Amino acid sequence: MSVSLAAPVGILLAAGRGRRFDPQGLRNKLLQPLAGPDPVVVASARTLLAAVSRVVAVVPPGDGGVGARLAALGCDVTVCPDADSGMAASLTHAIRHSLAMAPRPQAWLVALGDMPYVEVSTVRALAAALAAGADVAAPVMDGRRGNPVGFGALHLDALLALSGDEGARRLLRTCPVTEVPVRDPGIFRDVDTPDDLTGT
Repeated sequence: MSVSLAAPVGILLAAGRGRRFDPQGLRNKLLQPLAGPDPVVVASARTLLAAVSRVVAVVPPGDGGVGARLAALGCDVTVCPDADSGMAASLTHAIRHSLAMAPRPQAWLVALGDMPYVEVSTVRALAAALAAGADVAAPVMDGRRGNPVGFGALHLDALLALSGDEGARRLLRTCPVTEVPVRDPGIFRDVDTPDDLTGT
């Protein structure tokens, strides 16, 4: 029988520049309005906060107000000075930041700030898998894995050693993964272009 662990800490990666959304860099995609009342990153954060009680949000220097919006929701916001060097820098920065929390996290649920269409039920199912002892957990629909993804303490050293823009994909390729079946197309949908804001 598995031993129930503490609830995972949420990690919200909100440090990307979104250059595919606006190559001129004039509009921060994370602050663009969706069909509902919230901008992209706020909707993503609300989903994560509905499933876990502690969320570390990582933002870049000069974030244009993203951090302030996330702090107002209750996220623990931290600025990653090296955010432009790739997603791994943001992820390792956020995890190191979380290690100062009490109680010390035993698992991390990593969500992307530009994926506002993920359902709360999906995030809760992943959090439950991690709390039940999964070392890696990922949502699966129609045979495809999506986001968010979760990691247990077994992989802490490997997570802290990540580099570049690949993030934690290598761990997902090389480690056993607990697949969590969902009926949620939001696990595949990010906001890459203005057309992705419509929610259809």
